[in-house]
Amino acid sequence: MDVVARARNLLLAPSEEWRIIGGEATSVEAIYRHYVVYLAAIGPIATFIGTSLIGFGGMRIGFFSGLIFAILSYAASLAVVYVVALLVDKLAPSFDGTSDFLNAFKLVAYSMTAAWLAGIFAVIPLLGILGLIGLYSIYLLFTGVPVMMRTPQDKSLIYTIAIILIGIVINFVISAILSRLFSVPYLPAA
Repeated sequence: MDVVARARNLLLAPSEEWRIIGGEATSVEAIYRHYVVYLAAIGPIATFIGTSLIGFGGMRIGFFSGLIFAILSYAASLAVVYVVALLVDKLAPSFDGTSDFLNAFKLVAYSMTAAWLAGIFAVIPLLGILGLIGLYSIYLLFTGVPVMMRTPQDKSLIYTIAIILIGIVINFVISAILSRLFSVPYLPAA
């Protein structure tokens, strides 16, 4: 699998690409090894560069703190894909879909493409707002749900919303944990 071609096809022609993905014989390990590990690294690496090396307004995070934060963020991203895929698989029958963990994993991993690619904007903190382009991943998820989980069209929207809410909750918990680990313990009084 060519990472660049897959990402390009998902971004430019998602409906056609989901049909191709649905028919592929692959494994969770192969998707991790050939796709997820590369794209999931973009955001943490860009954030490390932007916050520890470039900085914003004359402020930077320490090199080692930034590096540890980037490594933990990357590991969390890899874990979140798997956990959300487990939940997507378990929820499928509730939305008249087919329970199939491999397809759930494909759905979660590949629908994250736009969000992962948008992570590059963290290199320059002032451009961080452009990371909103990553919201296109919601559309990728929506177009992939009926194909990958065989959910009827009339239930795909609500299933997509459920997946998004699950992802938000999981990311909120992980962000809260990482923020607590790396927060400044005290701020000087103004």
